[in-house]
Amino acid sequence: MHTVRLKGTSKTLRVGKVICLARNYSEHIKELGNAVPEKPVLFIKPASSIIGRHEAVVIPAFSQDCQHEVELAVLIGKWGKNISAKEALNHVAGYGVALDMTLRDVQNELKQKGLPWEIAKGFDTACPLSDFVPAAEVGDPHNLRITLKVNEQLRQDGNTAQMMRRIPEIIQAVSEIFTLEEGDVILTGTPSGVGAVKSGDRMLAEIEKVGCLETPVQ
Repeated sequence: MHTVRLKGTSKTLRVGKVICLARNYSEHIKELGNAVPEKPVLFIKPASSIIGRHEAVVIPAFSQDCQHEVELAVLIGKWGKNISAKEALNHVAGYGVALDMTLRDVQNELKQKGLPWEIAKGFDTACPLSDFVPAAEVGDPHNLRITLKVNEQLRQDGNTAQMMRRIPEIIQAVSEIFTLEEGDVILTGTPSGVGAVKSGDRMLAEIEKVGCLETPVQ
């Protein structure tokens, strides 16, 4: 069982599932050579893939290309099904910093075969996650600088304003398929600049008004 903390409160929430939105930043779509999706592309990371602050990403022996993807994480604060975009932000408890660690070589091989690629996204330690800031403290989540450094070198530098689908639309789409429960987390996609990490690297992910997440690689 993994729990997350809402900063400034005594509240902790048990994470049930982590729902991820792929291909939500156009420049990231271009850098991977993917097509722009007509509908949201969703996948799930198991809660067992979550690690907290300063815990290490462990690259599995079966991959030679583990890549970083920094993302704005949305913490769901109350139950909902078929949530309208108008009501969606009322279901948000807070925002956090996440890394969607991806075994790119494994993912590409599985995609070429037409197979599911959860192995590449859901392995143990694949979801470093910060504490969450209450939603009211963030204000507009659609205008936040989002960056990632590896060994102090800037790799990713974007803004959540570049998201193709905004958070209310994401929540609406997700809740039409998966019932959202208190403690669920939604990852909203990554800007361009993704790249490989290796054992001994240190990643520093930061999102304006939300916080930072420092993660070593083992």
